[in-house]
Amino acid sequence: MIRHVPGHQFLRKPLAESCTGIVYDLDRHVRLRSSKSHMSARLTFAKEYLNKPIEFWKNVLWSDETKIVLFGHESARHVWRVNVTAYDQKNTIPTVKYGGGSIMVWGCFSFTGTVKLSIIEGKMNGQMYRQILDDNLQSSVEKLGLQGDWTYQQDNDPKHTAKATSEWFRQNNVNVLKWPSQSPNLNPIENLWHKFKQEVHKRKPA
Repeated sequence: MIRHVPGHQFLRKPLAESCTGIVYDLDRHVRLRSSKSHMSARLTFAKEYLNKPIEFWKNVLWSDETKIVLFGHESARHVWRVNVTAYDQKNTIPTVKYGGGSIMVWGCFSFTGTVKLSIIEGKMNGQMYRQILDDNLQSSVEKLGLQGDWTYQQDNDPKHTAKATSEWFRQNNVNVLKWPSQSPNLNPIENLWHKFKQEVHKRKPA
């Protein structure tokens, strides 16, 4: 978008979500192209759960993994600026060699609160994911006070939907919420991650 002011030209990258089947990841501002089948699945999901009572949503355990950049921000940043001032110091963000480091974590939360994060060492695979569930899921459910037929939410990452992981859920009697693909903005944990990363950056970790 270009905003004109007498004698100046201001540039700003648009943030609005398109209604043409493009979904934005709130953390990374990455546009995820949704096919017609993805959009149809999202609509079906919305219709199926539209009239679920609040008691159902209070009993959902939302989960996800995310990367936390320890220096700077991985997400897009936007600034109002006068044209040809792109490289002025006030309009730039400092960086460090190799990105300054990052950590990957798994976390979950429910209506009643949050629980401790699980740090992911190295590249996570299906076996590591199931170990995280072994170590954290039941204790998280108990701490958050989820009742009876509680529901676990996860996205459709291959590690989450692998046959061995599905069998783990079956053996442990975990009801998994059927999740539409390409739908990060439906998961409220994305808002939690965004706020959490803001607080991490305020601390300026070394």
